[in-house]
Amino acid sequence: MEIRLANINDYEAIWSIFEEVVKAGDTYTFSPLTPKEDLKKHWFADYMTTFVVENDNRVVGTYIIKPNQVGLGSHVANCSYMVSPNAQGKGVGSMMCKHSIDFAKEQKYFAIQFNIVVSTNEVAVNLWKKFGFEIIGVTPKGFRHLSLGLVDTYIMYKEL
Repeated sequence: MEIRLANINDYEAIWSIFEEVVKAGDTYTFSPLTPKEDLKKHWFADYMTTFVVENDNRVVGTYIIKPNQVGLGSHVANCSYMVSPNAQGKGVGSMMCKHSIDFAKEQKYFAIQFNIVVSTNEVAVNLWKKFGFEIIGVTPKGFRHLSLGLVDTYIMYKEL
């Protein structure tokens, strides 16, 4: 597997992953009915950098990194990661997390903050903790999980 910068030719492959992940309604705040046209603003905006993970010339994961806030908050990065359901459990998430930490350091970010990690997404929570992220805040009932109802969300943070 390898990670590389995404380009417009990856749009369909990224959309395929994005659509599968958000339609489950269990990890991302995007509407399960997000239209394909919205991928550009969510994953290819000018202020973010988009990467893909390829395995045998097939995109199996993608992530974005961007400033968490504009202006005086731009020294803290924010990332979002998505793994193809067919590639889960194969180290793609770990690979992207490590890559994003290294990239954030290269870009002179001070830290990475995840603003909304769904508490029931235990695989992600445990992975981020493995990479040194800490839960620094909880939003009670901050997410409308499609099958579990209202669940807590975490703010997770790692100083670089």
